[in-house]
Amino acid sequence: MPALMNMPEVMANATEAALSTWLKREGDEVTVGESIAEVETDKATVEIEAESEGIIARLLVEEGTNVDVGAPILIIRASGDTDAEVAALLDSVQNPADSTDSPSGPAPQVPTETTPAQATETNTAIVESPLTQERDVTPPPVNAGNRQDHGRIFASPLARRVAKDNDLDVASIAGTGPNGRIIRRDVEKAVESKASATVDVPAGTAASPGSTVTPDTAPQNAAADQLRTGAGPVTVPHTRMRRAIARRLTESKSTVPHFYLTADVKMDALLALRQQINTAATRRITVNDLVVKAAGLALRDVPEANVSWTEDAQLQYATADISVAIAVDGGLLTPVVRAVESQPLISISTTIGDFVERAKAGKIRQDELAGGSFSITNLGMFGTKQFSAILNPPQSAILAVGAAEPRAIVNDGELVIANIMTCTLSADHRVIDGAIAAQWMNAFKSLVENPLTMLL
Repeated sequence: MPALMNMPEVMANATEAALSTWLKREGDEVTVGESIAEVETDKATVEIEAESEGIIARLLVEEGTNVDVGAPILIIRASGDTDAEVAALLDSVQNPADSTDSPSGPAPQVPTETTPAQATETNTAIVESPLTQERDVTPPPVNAGNRQDHGRIFASPLARRVAKDNDLDVASIAGTGPNGRIIRRDVEKAVESKASATVDVPAGTAASPGSTVTPDTAPQNAAADQLRTGAGPVTVPHTRMRRAIARRLTESKSTVPHFYLTADVKMDALLALRQQINTAATRRITVNDLVVKAAGLALRDVPEANVSWTEDAQLQYATADISVAIAVDGGLLTPVVRAVESQPLISISTTIGDFVERAKAGKIRQDELAGGSFSITNLGMFGTKQFSAILNPPQSAILAVGAAEPRAIVNDGELVIANIMTCTLSADHRVIDGAIAAQWMNAFKSLVENPLTMLL
């Protein structure tokens, strides 16, 4: 029997996701686990995989459309499946009330074979179906702009949502989708144009010879120009990632009882060991790699800190799965390095390096962002001496790492110069008490100051 694939829950507690790009087309063969589409989440672009093997019989969702989790997105047929079986499954999707085995979640409108005359009478269902361009139907007439028939504006749900979020009238946007339909990229282009149009360029101002400004950087550059000339601020629309960061961190800071511990850590021994390792290592080890390793071993030594809070119980984790904060354009990603306490240093370094490259290219997978029992954020490379971080829910601790720098300290009654790094631990007091946090910080400091113990 043909198999129906639904939109997976690509993000914890997600109710919908935007299907941005199909990687396969109708008639293509797929195997289990093969990537078939790219889906946009609040954090990244995620590839979803085929759940069964066969040939794609129908794509039920148009690119750029918001889809409810659990809603049907495509039909896959095996080699022995007939057209009648595919049609029957298609009918069950179109008319779930008539089927005892109706798929979970709301079903999209799927057109059946339609004559040109019928197409005129049912233009709304046909135009808004993602299969219009694949079926032998006559599209409704296109009038001025994007108005079709009685002046209705045809746009994908995601396009309407993005337009609403940015106070745009979809009627003013030119659609490039099937039959002039407005899709997400049309609205995003209009948002960029609107942002650029809000900039007041002072009279006599001109671009420097040979300079170029991309659409992505134009609003920011214009904003800087306005601030320098006193012309006022420029409007830069929020991205999905920025909205998600704002929502989650506001919730974390306002609902989780944070408390903070700070320690100054001597780095001389670790820096010397790193130099020795890098003379023979096949890959350059960074200070951050060693910090991540030390944090994982400290969680192993103080398992009471490797926990998270739920309303019903405390979750105790068996491994140190550490989220590493990576800055990307417009936000922050926190992919997870699994089982840090048992991984060799070179493996940790390779994993983090791969995350950094793919994060900047927007290729982090959703499963790599899920989970994690602890976070590390390092601003030392920017010269930051000390800072406090906001917890990354549902995790209960995050370590903020500052720069290692020469400082005057007292050692055995004598004033000496040593490389010192200031680290601040933010913890959730609902599940981690002050004494536990202090024990973890002491274990971490001991490992960093005696780095050979990390290699034993």
